[in-house]
Amino acid sequence: MSADTKASSSSSRSASTGNRPGSGRTVMLVVVLVAELMNALDGSVVYTALPSIQHDTGASGAAVQWIHAAYALTFALGLITGGRLGDLHGRKRLFLLGTGVFTAASLLCGLAGSPALLIAARVIQGGAAAVMVPQVLATLHISFDEGSRARAFSLYGTIMSLGSVAGPVLGGVLTSADLFGLGWRPIFLINVPIGLATVLLGLRYLRESRDLTARRLDLTGMILASLGLLLIAYPLTVGGAHHWPVWSFLMMAWGLLTLAVFLVQQRTRTARGRDPLVVLELFKRRAFTAGLSAQLVFGLLSGVFFLAWTLFMQDGLGLSPRQAATGFVAASVGEMAGAWLAMSLAVRHGRRAPQAGALLAAATLVIYAWLITDQSTGLSPALTVVPMLPVGLGLGMIGAALADITLRQVDHDHAGSASGLFNSSTQLGIALGTALTAVAFFAHAPAGSHGATVTAAFTGTLWYVIGALLAMWALMLWLPKRHATH
Repeated sequence: MSADTKASSSSSRSASTGNRPGSGRTVMLVVVLVAELMNALDGSVVYTALPSIQHDTGASGAAVQWIHAAYALTFALGLITGGRLGDLHGRKRLFLLGTGVFTAASLLCGLAGSPALLIAARVIQGGAAAVMVPQVLATLHISFDEGSRARAFSLYGTIMSLGSVAGPVLGGVLTSADLFGLGWRPIFLINVPIGLATVLLGLRYLRESRDLTARRLDLTGMILASLGLLLIAYPLTVGGAHHWPVWSFLMMAWGLLTLAVFLVQQRTRTARGRDPLVVLELFKRRAFTAGLSAQLVFGLLSGVFFLAWTLFMQDGLGLSPRQAATGFVAASVGEMAGAWLAMSLAVRHGRRAPQAGALLAAATLVIYAWLITDQSTGLSPALTVVPMLPVGLGLGMIGAALADITLRQVDHDHAGSASGLFNSSTQLGIALGTALTAVAFFAHAPAGSHGATVTAAFTGTLWYVIGALLAMWALMLWLPKRHATH
């Protein structure tokens, strides 16, 4: 159960030392939001820097995927556990621990001289973020009353949007600037002074809280889930480079078997009245199951598309990291506009709003694929970037409304657990989507490819993304036609 589950109901049951009034609470808000911003940036900052990292470190295609996927997968697997640890051992303590380790791992990333060391540091960074981030939502829940909580969470949403916009842009700008001759390394090193300041201010201004009714962590469930997902993700990432040997399929089969054992273990634990890692009762609601499945596909198509798109712009069309960053700006501006539009439409039109977004993004990508096929490496920067506005608009219409529709009918007692599962499905989908680029992209454009080879591989990848968008549209047929009150 995630930290925000307990936080939402712990106003009368949490052990807390109280809240700082006035400016102290403002500093506390800044501290936790800065930590969330660091996580949002590091989830996407590597996109525009990946070609430079690959050139500098000699990373293979599989290593390039893992530089991003190592963070996303570790973060996804640890979110619910990180929240649970905050319940048990104190949210301030876990926040400071996660932020401290995240800062140290960022320094290690910036100093890494080989792909293996960089991937290992990204694993540590993702695990630390999984401990740090759940405490942000928990702290906001317990530190603000009903009148000010809406403003706090509005700022939280703004930070999330800012991170998605600024991450690829910051990566492109810092890499192109080549500060002190460090190339791509400042994209990680910038976290060090910010992280240290966050820890020091957190020590002074954050208040400790924990759930006095919290029981023991489901260690067996945590190990089974993590092992099963890793057994599936690893062969998807490296299998293509080895021409899909028998062991890759056997490993994936073992992963599915491990997840089946995990499901049985969770049911047994629930039947015995013990806290499971996953609240299985949530899946009895059709809207929740369909929404979670659609969100997993959404994360997956995002992982496939944005990694391949970055390599297409730089290795296929020869754009600089800074030029490629403008494409991410266009997509992010479209996403924010789509989010605003969808939330205004979803009240009256329910599932039709995100479904319209899926169709808009799919139709635009069909046109995009035709343009690339027609012009190949001659595609102008303008035609590369402009289609990302309607694509971003469509993706924003999906992301903003899908969470609200999926979680709206969940019982309040399980709201935090449902939110944790929803966020985890997003991150897991991104990690698996990044791994699937081995099949969709790198199988046709091995590491080091340039020009027409890359553009052709990206065009083929677009059809996977379009198929995923249509699958999402079909899954959303199981969502409510109209908003229902809880």
